[in-house]
Amino acid sequence: MNKLEAMQVFRRVAELASFTRAAESLGLPKASVSTSVQQLESLLGTRLLHRTTRKVQLTQDGIAFYARCRDLLSDVEELETLFAHTPGALHGRLRVDMPTGVAKNLVIPQLPAFLEQHPGIEIELSSTDRRVDLVQEGFDCVLRIGMLSDSGLIARSLGEFDMVNCVSPAYVARYGIPMHLDDLDAHMMVGYATTLGTKPYPFEYLDTTAGSGVYAWRMLKANVTVNNAESYSNACLAGLGIIQVPRVSAREQLLDGSFIEVLPALMARPMPISLLYPNRRHLPKRVQVFMDWLSELMQTYR
Repeated sequence: MNKLEAMQVFRRVAELASFTRAAESLGLPKASVSTSVQQLESLLGTRLLHRTTRKVQLTQDGIAFYARCRDLLSDVEELETLFAHTPGALHGRLRVDMPTGVAKNLVIPQLPAFLEQHPGIEIELSSTDRRVDLVQEGFDCVLRIGMLSDSGLIARSLGEFDMVNCVSPAYVARYGIPMHLDDLDAHMMVGYATTLGTKPYPFEYLDTTAGSGVYAWRMLKANVTVNNAESYSNACLAGLGIIQVPRVSAREQLLDGSFIEVLPALMARPMPISLLYPNRRHLPKRVQVFMDWLSELMQTYR
């Protein structure tokens, strides 16, 4: 048994939580993947995975081994590219996560240019509004918009996205355009809550009364509350209320008239942009190169 190859197979099974999907992604027969993991478990003298007909899940020993295994394989991959001086020499898989809107509007349209420069790199791009577990789910890095919690990960600031208040022509036709803060009492917003059933976020604005210059909140009526960015924008397009979004994510709709900007003097605070990655001694060069590229890309759209 090649121990490094067995560890690579195990890592893939752990990340995908499936022997079948791991086999497909590695181009190996499912039986070979299963045998490789079994041999690794025999070598270590412990069970790494719980297997049922419905799912594959890491055991406690598997969780500990996966973390060390992933770091070791990353170090090996870094050694392989240690002296690579040409872009084409980089190779390997990248697993990244970012918000849906950023992936759709900013990153994916520019990916062909990145992959043309680095044809040996394969990218798995997850786009979701939920906060993925970077370590447990095997991501090399994640791009997050908004305030960060203390997660023990390394955070690299990429600046901020300015916010904008938007409504649709359908909304304006029914309710008109709010011109002042007090006008909001007669208006409604699209509610956004990370977890449905909890209180949606209020309308946030910069309070300049008496020169205070602090951010304040106002709760508006919300007939519809959603829990993801795409539904949030679509609800606005349907005329269901005001939304507050990064200006970059509403750029196309503002240009084609699908969105109308309102209350420009009452903007929510800018949203921080951050890259998060595990606290490792070394990052594979392909991860460093991708994060540098992503950082430059974000500067273009700030």
